[in-house]
Amino acid sequence: MATSAGKPPAEACYMLIHPSLDVETPNLQILKRNLERGTDDIKVEALQQIISGTVQGENYDQLLMHVIRFVMPTRNKALKKLLLFYWEVCPKYAADGTLKQETILICNALRNDLQHPNEYIRGATLRFLCKLREAEIIEPLIGPTRECLEHRHAYVRKNAVVAVAAIYRCLPHLIPDAPELISSFLAAEADMTCRRNALAMLTASAPAAAVHWLKENAQLVAGFDELLQLAVIDLIRRCARDFAAEKTLFVRCIFELLGATASAVKYEAATSLVGLTANPAAVKAAAACYISLAAKESDNNVKIIVLERLDQLRTRHEGILDDLVMDLLRVLSTPDLGVRRKALAIVMKLASRRNVNDVIAMLRKELTKTVTSGGDQQQDKTSDYRLLLIQTIHTCAGEFPEVAADVVDLFLDSISEFGASSATDAIIFVREVAEKFPALRQNIIKHLVSSFLDFKTGKVIRGALWILGEYAESGDEIRDVWTKLREAIGELPLLAAEQRELEAAKESGDKSPQEQAVTVSVPASRRVLPDGTYATESAMTAVASTTIKLDSKPPLRAVLLHSDFFTGTVLASTLAKLVLRFAKLEGESDEQLNSLRAEAVLIMAGVIRIGQSTFVSNAIDEDSYDRVLACIRALEYMDEDADVLTGAFISDTQSAFARLVKGEAKREREEKKLHSKETAVQVDDAIGFRLVAKKPAGDADNSIERDIELATGEAEGRAAVSKLDTVVQLTGFSDAVYAEAYVCVNQYDILLDIMVVNQTNTMLRNLSIEFSTVGDLKLVEKPASYTLAPYSFSSVKASIKVSSTETGLIFGNIVYDGPGVNDNHCIVLNDIRVDIMEYIRPARCDETQFHAMWTEFEWENKVNMSTTKEAAENLDLRAYLKHIMDATNMACLTPENALAGDCGFLSANLYARSIFGEDALANISIEKPTDSSPITGHIRIRAKTQGIALNLGDKISAAKVALPE
Repeated sequence: MATSAGKPPAEACYMLIHPSLDVETPNLQILKRNLERGTDDIKVEALQQIISGTVQGENYDQLLMHVIRFVMPTRNKALKKLLLFYWEVCPKYAADGTLKQETILICNALRNDLQHPNEYIRGATLRFLCKLREAEIIEPLIGPTRECLEHRHAYVRKNAVVAVAAIYRCLPHLIPDAPELISSFLAAEADMTCRRNALAMLTASAPAAAVHWLKENAQLVAGFDELLQLAVIDLIRRCARDFAAEKTLFVRCIFELLGATASAVKYEAATSLVGLTANPAAVKAAAACYISLAAKESDNNVKIIVLERLDQLRTRHEGILDDLVMDLLRVLSTPDLGVRRKALAIVMKLASRRNVNDVIAMLRKELTKTVTSGGDQQQDKTSDYRLLLIQTIHTCAGEFPEVAADVVDLFLDSISEFGASSATDAIIFVREVAEKFPALRQNIIKHLVSSFLDFKTGKVIRGALWILGEYAESGDEIRDVWTKLREAIGELPLLAAEQRELEAAKESGDKSPQEQAVTVSVPASRRVLPDGTYATESAMTAVASTTIKLDSKPPLRAVLLHSDFFTGTVLASTLAKLVLRFAKLEGESDEQLNSLRAEAVLIMAGVIRIGQSTFVSNAIDEDSYDRVLACIRALEYMDEDADVLTGAFISDTQSAFARLVKGEAKREREEKKLHSKETAVQVDDAIGFRLVAKKPAGDADNSIERDIELATGEAEGRAAVSKLDTVVQLTGFSDAVYAEAYVCVNQYDILLDIMVVNQTNTMLRNLSIEFSTVGDLKLVEKPASYTLAPYSFSSVKASIKVSSTETGLIFGNIVYDGPGVNDNHCIVLNDIRVDIMEYIRPARCDETQFHAMWTEFEWENKVNMSTTKEAAENLDLRAYLKHIMDATNMACLTPENALAGDCGFLSANLYARSIFGEDALANISIEKPTDSSPITGHIRIRAKTQGIALNLGDKISAAKVALPE
């Protein structure tokens, strides 16, 4: 709205007020009558209708004198306020571009209000002056406005400062001495709000005067009000570059403000300090301020924002903040898991060899708290926090091997008290440490043997069995492991012992509910139908009198009676490994070897017989049966094929796991190198000094404009990318109006920059573009209508908000009038599709998290894969997997070494995460039996929402058609 003096301003753009459908639009006669004879309440309603109608384009010019005659003399404060709104929107210029004569009366009324004895009316009028741009109206009001700077009430003075600042900014010739006037006002003023407004005015209009005031009051900054302290920080941020000689003063003031009581002041001071200087002491002080805010603030959103700032500071100043890692651990006292996760992620980046022992000690205390804390209400949160701590300790021990021994002892001592997921992650870490550090294997075996009977879940028992079978190498270790396994299995033979116990219970007449014959209701299971939906399947199964109390059973026996035959196969494999390794030892008797061999076969046979009996609810599956039987046959023929069996059971399995660990470590190193900042420079590179560097033309401020660029995505180097890549043609070349749109996707927003060309020789009036959306898209602002001259063009912008990861659709039309009076035309636009890939990002998670999400997510989409022989002739399975990953923006979680080698089939897990925090999982299973065969198989996609599952399926279906050459 700002215009030069003497020229009428352009029509202002106001927010449209939607009229009520149940209220009729009043005519001029009714409004005139209400203004002339109505009470104050009727006049208020009439003036509201006039303001609303004027904003929507109604012509109420004839009512101007009625408002001046019958409303302006009122003493009602509500009417006075509405009157100011009316002066803002009413037309003040005649058809020839000059001010109407009635504005003299308006000016006189405003002058009287500026001298009104009521402070509220004076303040409201001063605020209204900030919106005026007519020099002829403002000029007579300069005197009363200056007088208001000396009013006794602070409310009037603070609004007078704002009015003077607005007038000087738009019409500086009317009050040329405004900086000197406000400087004098600031020196004599005592009210903090008035001083804040005055300092803000000087910062924008006369920064030299503002800096001079700060020099005189630098010692008093710590005692200022919060608003004034924020104004001081804004002054320093804006003037630091132009007043480099005062940098010492600025830094000293900012350091004092770091100790302010207001959180907003501390946050802004810390942010400004790191922008002023890169001195390590200043960086540490700012980081300490961030940590204090994160620990003391109650709002979790504030905590996460502050931690994000701290992480950015750590990225720019590597190694300086390592000493603050223990202070950062204080943030773990917050109950929110998201804040804890963010804090622990930063702790892991700050951990070094100097402080890793202290970090581990602190994490151990936190882990102990989660184990000893009781209460069912917080059980889920405690379990998630415990798992997060275990994963953090796991990562820390992987990066710093010197603490691995202490961490292993901690996990093995507490693993029996962990939950299922936490214990599983702990045993996985122990297995990894046993492979990486051979010197710790003996201690790990000793701890596992002593704690084995405390393990209750199948996953933990399987992990412990694998470690014992792989790394128990000496004769004493094998005997100790064997003794503990026998104790964990119980009486042999397995089936005969269970039958004896059941018969004894029958003879004793003990018919407790746990031991009576019952009809077992098999839990309802979910089945996936061909269309991706779920159906519930339930069944009733009659079971003989074989229901046994399992709580008192040894752990391995209890797991087998719970139908966990996967653990039974791991037990059989472990027993075979122990026997084969014992046979290779020198100095051991054949009698003891044969005893172990016979006992192992007896246990394996017992696993099979238990699986085929009525003591279990589900019979042993075919895969488990074949695996246990293979172990029995291996022990049967171990004398003839000792070398082959030893290589298959011992050497191959251990080398496969070693490759897995090395491949994961290599992937982590490559990922860390990819995200790390490259600081190496060549010896002949030029050294750039920022202080003597030439300032670019028009390079204004600082961090504020930089933040705006980052928020809008303009700082991402878009200038180097051609906009032609994302241009969508909306109309045809033969249409009267040609339109094309540049689609810019910036995280949660879609910006449409539309070029409209009039291809006719006539003027098109009221041309507007109407958009509608399908999906979770919302049009933020409606493009305005305008007039387009013949063969001219115009640019229109529209903003659309995105709220979820679903493929959206934007459609609409162009509507315009012309060339005749009653000619209305409409051109339908081509659809703009919002690609889901704009919001999908590759991500990583561990195997446990993947399986947990796979079980939890409800929506599944199965896509069958089939290529032609010609397309698959020069395409192997690995290349096809890479093609699918590129098409879906998903990361492969299956290790590289697991995919290595020549094989006719491939199975891999894929994972991605959207910018909205939505997870997408996929499992690809494909095969190519021969080189000339087509690639066949399927991909199963699971997600929490239907949109992601369906849209990713569409992308995969399109990708399997467009195969790489």
